[in-house]
Amino acid sequence: MNQRIVIKIGSSSLNHPTGGLDESSIENIIKIISEIRSQGMECILVSSGAVAAGVGKLGLSTKPKDIAGKQAVASIGQGVLIEKYAQVLDNYDLVGAQVLLSRNDLADSCRYKNAQNTLERLLKYNVIPIINENDTVAVEELCFGDNDKLSALVAGLVHADLLVIFTDVDGLYTANPKTHSEAHLIEKVEDIADVRGLAGGAGTQLGTGGMITKIKAAEIATRFGIGTYLVNSNRMNDLPPYLHGEKLTGTYFVPSAHRLVGKKRWIAYGGLSEGSIIIDDGAVKALAKEGKSLLAKGIIGVEGEWERKELIRIVNVKGTEIARGLAELSSAEVIHAQGKHSEEVLSLIPDLEGEEIVHRDNMTLMH
Repeated sequence: MNQRIVIKIGSSSLNHPTGGLDESSIENIIKIISEIRSQGMECILVSSGAVAAGVGKLGLSTKPKDIAGKQAVASIGQGVLIEKYAQVLDNYDLVGAQVLLSRNDLADSCRYKNAQNTLERLLKYNVIPIINENDTVAVEELCFGDNDKLSALVAGLVHADLLVIFTDVDGLYTANPKTHSEAHLIEKVEDIADVRGLAGGAGTQLGTGGMITKIKAAEIATRFGIGTYLVNSNRMNDLPPYLHGEKLTGTYFVPSAHRLVGKKRWIAYGGLSEGSIIIDDGAVKALAKEGKSLLAKGIIGVEGEWERKELIRIVNVKGTEIARGLAELSSAEVIHAQGKHSEEVLSLIPDLEGEEIVHRDNMTLMH
């Protein structure tokens, strides 16, 4: 039985098409959470809707396109959204807590742990964490980009057993069902690589995500060992019966057998990379196929700047990301060391603790 469930609900499922909160949708999601809680399970809600709620509150026809405008309506909408949730939760004798996260909260290892501890304590207090991105202060380069990704990172943060992403479609199809009559629903995905090309662009005018963001979220969650379900929000009431073994229509992404744990999770998806090391084909094989550390001999280029022990990307000559890891040398030192044999590197940089530029224990393969 799933014990801890993260539910993500998007703007398109919470708001009227023209803006403003759909109170019946909020009532319904809380009713579902109440039923899940009555089954002895814990629940975390990742809720979009702040920007759209702010648009509705101000009576705007569309959401602003500039950053200041988006952040302004988000600051209005966050209050509207959490107030409505609090009112409905109270009807079910439940308590909610608003948790606003920025990308930096998960990028810094100390703040990552603090966020984890706070969420654990809220669950211990039998409180429903209601999580959203802190749109009011986020800058574009430090945004999650969408709450689908945020929900996957939160699922990993709290070691969830299941991630459920409610959306405005039935799941992932073999083609766009609006334009291809022969398209059919994919009920189970064993390998994300098989379906990456099936996603379209962004969804409704009130949302920011499309199917591609949901596939990327599923990839993150499944690599954490967390099964992920894409379900139409119209089938929200089918979730509690599913947790007791009944069928749920949607697309289920099977968790990876080679799950990321501990520091490797943070390296892959929590931290923010400071730059890139470009490696040759021999080094790609050594890392991806043979499970080895990165040595200077296989490095052919450097992009960006970083200091020792900072997080960097490792890419091949085509720019495809192979891995991420904590660099033992600064970018300036790597430039001097690249292409050299280990003995020469150790002679050149005597305080290097070992021959590895990125040790495999501090590295996560990205595919």
